[in-house]
Amino acid sequence: MNKLQKKIASSIAAVALLVNMAMPVLAQTTIILTGNGSDSDNDAVVVVESTTTVVQTNIADITNDVDVDADTGDNSADDNTGGDVSIDTGDAEVAVGVVNTANTNTADIEGCCGSDAEVLISGNGSESDNDVVLGLESATAVFQTNDADVDNDVDVDADTGDNSADDNTGGTVSIDTGDAEVAVLLSTAVNTNSARVGGDSGGSSVSARILGNGSGSDNDIKLGLARSLVVNQVNLANLDNDVDVDADTGDNSADDNTGGDVSIDTGDAEVAVGIDNMANFNSADVDCGCLLDVTAKIADNAAFSDNTIRATLTDSKDMWQTNDWHCRRKPKFGKFCGDWWPWLGRNDCNDVDVDADTGGNDVTDSTGEPGVDPAIETGNAEVEVLIENAGNANSVGTSSDSGFDWPGGFDFNLNLSFSLSDLLLALGLV
Repeated sequence: MNKLQKKIASSIAAVALLVNMAMPVLAQTTIILTGNGSDSDNDAVVVVESTTTVVQTNIADITNDVDVDADTGDNSADDNTGGDVSIDTGDAEVAVGVVNTANTNTADIEGCCGSDAEVLISGNGSESDNDVVLGLESATAVFQTNDADVDNDVDVDADTGDNSADDNTGGTVSIDTGDAEVAVLLSTAVNTNSARVGGDSGGSSVSARILGNGSGSDNDIKLGLARSLVVNQVNLANLDNDVDVDADTGDNSADDNTGGDVSIDTGDAEVAVGIDNMANFNSADVDCGCLLDVTAKIADNAAFSDNTIRATLTDSKDMWQTNDWHCRRKPKFGKFCGDWWPWLGRNDCNDVDVDADTGGNDVTDSTGEPGVDPAIETGNAEVEVLIENAGNANSVGTSSDSGFDWPGGFDFNLNLSFSLSDLLLALGLV
C-alpha cells in the first residue's frame, strides 16, 4: 500500500459513522398456569417486543478548484550588438494532488433473535378455563444513505517557452529552455455502506405444554412469533473531473540575427494525469443465525377436556441495495445551449484536455559564420493519462468482519522520468 492509499484508508476511517450495537439478550419468558381450582377462569396475555432501528445518512458536496500557472518563459533579448546573447530558463514544475474521501456508514448489530419462551398449563381443576396468549416480536431495521457530489476542476499552465532573441548582431545567439513538467493525481472514494446484522447471537426456543388438567377443562395456548429484518442501502454519486493541462517549452523565436551561431534547444514537456474514481459499494451480512426450536405438547389431561395449541411463526428478511452513479451534464455547444437544450449536452465523468508542446520554434533570416547551420532541437513531448473507475457493487452474504475494503486502489504507474519527484514526495503522493 503506497502513501496515497494509506491516506485514503485513514480518511475513510476518520469520516466513518460507526454504530456497534450489542442488543441486550432478552430474558426467558416463562408463563405457568398451574394448581388452580375447579371452575376457575385463568388468563395470561403477554406481549414482548424488541425493536432496533438504525438510520445513517451522509451528504457530501465537495468542490475543488485548482488553478496553477508556472511560468519561467516569456523572456526577450532583442536588438543587442557586440556580444553573445543567451536565454536559459529554469524548469516549470507543478504537482497537484487532490484526495476526496467521504460518506461511509458502518452498522454492526448483534442479537437479532427473539427471546426464549416457556408456556405451561398444568394441574388445574375440573371445569377450569385456562388461556395463555403470548406474542413475541423482534424487528431490526437498518437504513444507510449516502449522497456525494464531487467536482474537481484543475487547470495547470506550465510554460518555459515563448522566448525571443531577435535582431541581435555580433555574437552567438542561443535559447535554452528548461523542462515543463506537470503531474495531476485525483482520487475520489465516496459512498460505502456496510451492515452486519446478527452473528453469534445464538438461537431461541419456544416450549408450549398442556399437561395433567382436570376433566371438562378448557385449555388454550396461542402463540404468535414474528421476526423481521429490513436493510436498505442507497448510494447516489455525481462525479465530475475536469483536468486541463498546457505544458509548453516551444514557441521560441530567434530571427534576423547576424554574426554568430543561432540555436534553440527546448526542454521536455511531460504530463502525467491519473484519475481514480471509486464510488457506490454496498455490503450486507444478514445471517442472524437464529435457530427457532418449537416444542408443543398436550398430554395426560382428563376426560372431556378441551386442549388447543395454536402457533404462528413468521420470519421475514427484506434487503434493498441501490446504486446510482452519474456524471454531471456538460453543454456540448456552449453553456446557453446546454441550459436550454440539455439533450445536446454530454455526460463526462472524466474530461481531460492535455496540450504538451515543444514545437512552434522559429529561426529565420539569420546570418552566421560560414558553414555553420542554424539549429533547432526540441525536447520530448510525453503524455500519460490513466483513468480507473470502479463502482456500483452490491454484496449480500456472510463475511468475517463488518468492515469494508475498497476495491482497486490508487496505484498508477506514472513512469515518466520527472525531475519533480521531490515535490511529489513532499506532498506525500508517492
